[in-house]
Amino acid sequence: MKRTLAAFALAAASTLMVGLANAADEPIVIKFSHVVAENTPKGKMANKFKELVAERMGDRVVVEVYPNSQLFGDDNVLEAMQLGDVQLAAPALSKFGRYTDKLALFDLPFLFENLDAVDRFQQSEAGQKLLSSMEKKGLIGLGYLHSGLKQFSSNKPLHVPEDAAGMKFRIMSSDVLEAQFEAIDAIPLKKPFSEVFTLLQTKAIDGQESPWSNTYTKKFYEVQPYITESNHGLLDYMVVTSAEFWMDLPDDLREPLKAALDESIAYGNQIARDKANQDRQAIIDSNRTEIIELTPEERAQWVKAMKPVWKQFEKEIGADLIDAAYASNQP
Repeated sequence: MKRTLAAFALAAASTLMVGLANAADEPIVIKFSHVVAENTPKGKMANKFKELVAERMGDRVVVEVYPNSQLFGDDNVLEAMQLGDVQLAAPALSKFGRYTDKLALFDLPFLFENLDAVDRFQQSEAGQKLLSSMEKKGLIGLGYLHSGLKQFSSNKPLHVPEDAAGMKFRIMSSDVLEAQFEAIDAIPLKKPFSEVFTLLQTKAIDGQESPWSNTYTKKFYEVQPYITESNHGLLDYMVVTSAEFWMDLPDDLREPLKAALDESIAYGNQIARDKANQDRQAIIDSNRTEIIELTPEERAQWVKAMKPVWKQFEKEIGADLIDAAYASNQP
């Protein structure tokens, strides 16, 4: 009997050791979920990260990329991340309102004059501090990724703010963006990005706001006869992960992963700059939509109409933070 129990214990221990060894040999799988096409700056950045990790980390880490909302949309990916169902995402900065008020800064209209100003602020001490603003809520920002400055697309010409009165515009889930359109007497509707083309095509909405890359790759220009080149706002993303997942990684994995991610983000940001001009020209060449270039006087009217939104959200965001961001417009 004793021999039988001893043999059973030895077998069980051996099975446990083999199981632990097999578990240790299994690669860490990082699921990267995003909502845009693979040929966008974000899509190419995600695929670049996958390639770099495969090259540098062999079988220890495997990155799986899920574009076009195949796995999760931006409205539920953060909850999924906290449950461990996804490890990396890059939602628009507007999507973090439930976790911090500070990132609403990036939705303020006409805050940044160009992407150089955005870069200066995001790499500043104040900008970098924002990456850790949600750590107590279980999320860690790993970097900023550009999509670009936004333009209005619409089913009728928009030259001055009064032209948008009464029109329905799709927006992301952002109180700032809601206030932005209400400031010009338009009707903001919070809808998933994956539904925008159909909403435009069926005329359930009258317009939307996106950088050139999203307007082109998602073919919004095919169902919108006008695009107003306003550069009125910023659409950027934060590459984010679960604090629990990130801090549980071994140091010898976390550091090379962060290095690969930094390189991929820099790659994606350069593509964002290049594609803005390329996609704008591709839309022009399609002859499907008219691009309206605002005169200085027309643009000044949009700024005047929308800038009061800054004051409306000053308390939540912080006047010092808004001032620091606006100061980045000076080289």
